[in-house]
Amino acid sequence: MAAMTSSARPLLNRRLAEFGTTIFAEMSALAVSTGSINLGQGFPDTDGPEEIREAAVRALRAGRGNQYPPGPGIPELRTAVAAHHLRRYGLSYDPDTEVLVTAGATEAIAASLLALLEPGDEVIALEPYYDSYAACIAMAGGRRVPVTLRPDHEDTARFRLDLDELRAAVTDRTRLLLVNTPHNPTGTVLTREELRAVADLAVERDLLVVTDEVYEHLVFDDAEHLPLASFPGMRERTVTIGSAGKTFSFTGWKVGWVTAAPGLVTAVRSAKQFLTYVASGPFQYAVAEALALPDTYFAAFRADMQAKRDLLASGLAQAGFEVFRPAGTYFVTTDIRPLGESDGFAFCRALPERAGVVAIPNAVFYDHRAAGAPFVRFAFCKRAEVLEEAVQRLKGLAG
Repeated sequence: MAAMTSSARPLLNRRLAEFGTTIFAEMSALAVSTGSINLGQGFPDTDGPEEIREAAVRALRAGRGNQYPPGPGIPELRTAVAAHHLRRYGLSYDPDTEVLVTAGATEAIAASLLALLEPGDEVIALEPYYDSYAACIAMAGGRRVPVTLRPDHEDTARFRLDLDELRAAVTDRTRLLLVNTPHNPTGTVLTREELRAVADLAVERDLLVVTDEVYEHLVFDDAEHLPLASFPGMRERTVTIGSAGKTFSFTGWKVGWVTAAPGLVTAVRSAKQFLTYVASGPFQYAVAEALALPDTYFAAFRADMQAKRDLLASGLAQAGFEVFRPAGTYFVTTDIRPLGESDGFAFCRALPERAGVVAIPNAVFYDHRAAGAPFVRFAFCKRAEVLEEAVQRLKGLAG
């Protein structure tokens, strides 16, 4: 058989050479091969509201969105996104010039970074971070500069942002801050004071900000989600990313959106049109209806997830983990050192055989893997009976 290529150069371009198969694929395959409960990858095991699923069926049958939808997204969804921001946050966006529909939040992140970065630009990201951030920064030719959130062992509801470290990370080459709140994987929700400091820094240093707010409706206890774009000086420099997947439990539909000032939306659309161009036509109509659901839906969704958080967090504590009870998202970060462990990769690869449960080592979300080595993430966006079974299995670790 002839060789695939005569070139000695690696097939994968050097910007992506550090990114192999994701840990999610590895651990999900391990869950299947061992018959384990998969609390690794963050997707629900039940569908969202029946009336929204039926809205998608109606759109399909009516031929709405079965062909290419408009490049910026269907008008109904762009209008619904703008109405949602106005109703919940008092932020006014023009649906025609300041809203862009994307193939999920992942494309929104990629298009934003590809559009707004030049090679060599520095991007400050809060570490640990969603793994696509690093890959998208690399594809855009940027340089990522991590600012690490550190666990507060006195207040185990959060990892803390060191504002002095954030300020010190900004250089003359910094182009953009990439902010995620509520934060995956730690579950931290940035406070009003922290967000005000981020906003003041962005204005002072004339930085753009891309803010990933896909977990905006999943905040617990007394935590409050505050869009960064609502702070003084931020409306014109912030690209805000949202998604239907996390809010309505239809992650496979891949419907996300960007809201920003017209110039920023135009720039992001210029990159986005050469990625997917358009996607998820019929589902856009359904998500437009979903965003208009009454507040009772969002309150019930949040309460259900908070109960599941409490179930899993309590079970993990009983199993011997140190638990950082999240203020948002649907992930619990734990410290495995009380179990006599220190290597999250080894722990997670052995956990399916030891306990029949799959989790994710947080070290994959760090540039400096040693900083995340003892932390492991579990997802609680599963049926209560699945979480109860996982808790029972994990109890054996305490012995």
